[in-house]
Amino acid sequence: MKNILILIFFVLSCQNPAVENKSYGIDHESRMSWWREARFGLFIHWGLYAIPAGEWNGKTTHGEWIRTTAEIPIDVYDRFIGQFNPVKFDADKWVQMAKHAGMRYIVITSKHHDGFSLFDSKHSDFDVMSTPFKRDIMDELATACRKYGLKMCWYYSIMDWHHPDYLPRRNWESRSEDGADYDRYVAYMKNQLKELIDNYGDIGVLWFDGEWEGTWDHDYGKDLYDYVRTLQPDIIVNNRVDIGRSGMGGMTSSGGYVGDFGTPEQEIPATGIPGVDWETCMTMNTHWGYNKNDDNWKSSKDLIQKLADISSKGGNFLLNVGPTSEGLFPQESVERLGQIGDWMKVNGESIYGTSASPFKSLSWGRCTQKVASGGSRLFLHVFSWPESGRLVLPGIYNKVDRAFLLADKRKDLEAFNDKDNIVITVPKTQPDPFNTVIAVDLIGKPDVNDPPVIDERQKIFIDKMSVSITTERENVNIHYTLDGTNPSSKSPSTSGGVSITETSLVTAQNFRDGSPVSGTIQELFTKVDPDQGVEIAQAKRGLRYQYFEGSWDRLPDFERLEESGSGITPSIDISKRSQDNHFGFVFEGFILIQEKGVYTFYTDSDDGSQLFIGDNLVVDNDGLHSMTEVSGSVALAAGYHPMRVTYFEKNGGNQLNVYFESVKIQKRLIPDNLLFHKKYGPPLGWLDN
Repeated sequence: MKNILILIFFVLSCQNPAVENKSYGIDHESRMSWWREARFGLFIHWGLYAIPAGEWNGKTTHGEWIRTTAEIPIDVYDRFIGQFNPVKFDADKWVQMAKHAGMRYIVITSKHHDGFSLFDSKHSDFDVMSTPFKRDIMDELATACRKYGLKMCWYYSIMDWHHPDYLPRRNWESRSEDGADYDRYVAYMKNQLKELIDNYGDIGVLWFDGEWEGTWDHDYGKDLYDYVRTLQPDIIVNNRVDIGRSGMGGMTSSGGYVGDFGTPEQEIPATGIPGVDWETCMTMNTHWGYNKNDDNWKSSKDLIQKLADISSKGGNFLLNVGPTSEGLFPQESVERLGQIGDWMKVNGESIYGTSASPFKSLSWGRCTQKVASGGSRLFLHVFSWPESGRLVLPGIYNKVDRAFLLADKRKDLEAFNDKDNIVITVPKTQPDPFNTVIAVDLIGKPDVNDPPVIDERQKIFIDKMSVSITTERENVNIHYTLDGTNPSSKSPSTSGGVSITETSLVTAQNFRDGSPVSGTIQELFTKVDPDQGVEIAQAKRGLRYQYFEGSWDRLPDFERLEESGSGITPSIDISKRSQDNHFGFVFEGFILIQEKGVYTFYTDSDDGSQLFIGDNLVVDNDGLHSMTEVSGSVALAAGYHPMRVTYFEKNGGNQLNVYFESVKIQKRLIPDNLLFHKKYGPPLGWLDN
């Protein structure tokens, strides 16, 4: 899991989807409605990699990446096309298993990273029609989905290890890049996507992947997003069409990236992310593609509880199956889909169309909710059954209209209020050992005793600051103090915020009828003097850079290393390198601040990065990780300020973006016209004043 501070940052910064959603005749909310209602889908990873089934030259830990993890030459891998003959494939059976499991949509790898297409493509011979099978698998699945009422969705890999125009090559390959034309590859990809959208009826989602290599950029992503939406206006496109995804955490950082939902992979966010659509994709065992030796299966109980956990945080669950080369789901997958389906038949109401829990945490399980006539219905997913026979729903003031087991709707359970708790009398033994669901009908909107919310994204100020203090609760008054003492009903009140001119320890609490109905929340906001700019003679546009080669897990001490290259660059640009892995950069110069203020800087990097303003480490995004965004704030006077950005890349994607923002400047990449270096002075090394 990502560092909890990074996750908190996303919760605070993503109050609205951090993506651009251009309309093509149908608005975003309408397009997303079926997907939000569905909550549960089937992921299928299937292709030529099912033939070796995870094993190559005695190593048994490969999966769908086997061509590159086993370093199989392209001419050897191509031989699998003559062996692909899944005669036991039955589209109806696959879709029926998904439907019984309670899944509402299917996403299948129409083309994975190896470049093999499971559909009849007129633009490639590396497709299913060139195999002994010679049947359009995508057509059969799309037909079965329409028959049984599921949405058909395509996974499509931007990365392609087979196409002669895709760049970069694998670093272990002998294939030359001479003559390759990446734009020609993009045109090929668009042609295949047009086939997938035009030839198979209504498509629910285009689920892109493989966007992290340096050849793909935001302009390509935005263009592709717009292109597929012109072909089918109501299609949903995930955020991996663009480059803004922050590693396996899967959420898009702000900055104008496109995509309709985030894609956490193999993990569930620790908290919900209000206002943002997201979907956790996860394997049943360890691998996405079929691996005959992988027996590390998650239990049905675990998967059902994960489904409840994800739904309780407002997300969707895309659960994977890797079929065999014969076209069969592994028996372990079949068994788990069956048990999940049995549970969903009774409890699906607590998943479909629900929204996130009003509670931050519950010791015994999870909660989902729906708006009901005259009130709300809570679905309590009880993982740990109370031995006392009393289930306590803590910190809520609503009266209960009715409580009952979803498995037995005819019989009411006794429920009563005890101060700020609802207590429900339950059977002595748990009816469903996996996850027993209790429905609780409340009178009114859930009135949970959460404290107010203080916007803490920026905790320093220069002259004055407006501190936002808000609550979503009804019929409450927010009282606050500025000296750290607990508020009382006689303390000042606010309906939105307070202006401060001195360092203040802001403390806030919700009150109703003169009595507190929440705990307190407290944040320190500090008044600071801005760092002064420096004088530089004959400033020139651009930054000085040093390029290094080496393998590191953290940022090294670059001053002790021998550089492999250097020069002047107009922007923070890592393209001036000779390899795609095992390298680092140092950028040094000045940033011109045009107006006094508090500035927040961000680095989005894969792997580690740091940003210094003067001697201050403002952003520490160090370490070995996928694309991750970290921010920090500093108060600056107008003028030139020394700036240093360091970066390293070990393996995988390679990308570095540096943004800034202030009260008056919307978050954006630092413009080239604000970056300078000394015309005269030391050629490199940290700049003095």
